[in-house]
Amino acid sequence: MNQIKGIRKKGLVLEALPSATFRVKLEDGSEIIAYISGKLRIHRIKILAGDQVQIEMSPYDQTRGRIIFRGK
Repeated sequence: MNQIKGIRKKGLVLEALPSATFRVKLEDGSEIIAYISGKLRIHRIKILAGDQVQIEMSPYDQTRGRIIFRGK
């Protein structure tokens, strides 16, 4: 069974939105809406505006993503 791999990109959090979602500007200049992955929620990793994050996106929908890593 083939699994679809997510596309990983780096970005900068612009603003926090309700329900643990964020507006993120990617390195290529596009802006997407991203939510926090389950592991970040479980370990209560705080994400603020200005943080560098790593995003995983579906190849089918390039406007939404999941935050999988928070950088420094």
